[in-house]
Amino acid sequence: MDINIRAYQEEDLPEMIEIWNQVVEEGVAFPQEEPLTPQAGKEFFASQTYSAVAVNTDDGHICGLYILHPNNIGRCGHICNASYAVRSGSRGQHIGEKLVTHCLAQGRQHGFLVLQFNAVVSTNIHARHLYERLGFIQLGTIPAGFRLKNGRYEDICPYYHTL
Repeated sequence: MDINIRAYQEEDLPEMIEIWNQVVEEGVAFPQEEPLTPQAGKEFFASQTYSAVAVNTDDGHICGLYILHPNNIGRCGHICNASYAVRSGSRGQHIGEKLVTHCLAQGRQHGFLVLQFNAVVSTNIHARHLYERLGFIQLGTIPAGFRLKNGRYEDICPYYHTL
């Protein structure tokens, strides 16, 4: 599969919303509990510093995406945050790695100095291994920081990477 990562376009929104909502519905990675509606999705992706899609150039379909935005304001505004989503049928094909690598470059281009993840769920082993392989540093563990869809609580692990 050949992947092209680029800034999203308005015509990408239906597939982006579908992929985002898959992750929300799974209830094991994103803090959101409500799926995006078409209007809310349009506003959500437009409000980010940068929203990108991973397009499978073989069939033209979007197989993943990320959002990049400030993690805080003012004196902490140089730290950004990001979220990644890969279509469930496209996982395990290194799309996430391409998204994170692209995001690191976009973070630098947008003037951020650090990319921080506030809440990587401890059981999200694939993401954690990827982040560590790409040079992210775990800051610690927050016990029971994430409520799974089934009501159980999992630890979260904040990570950062200097840009």
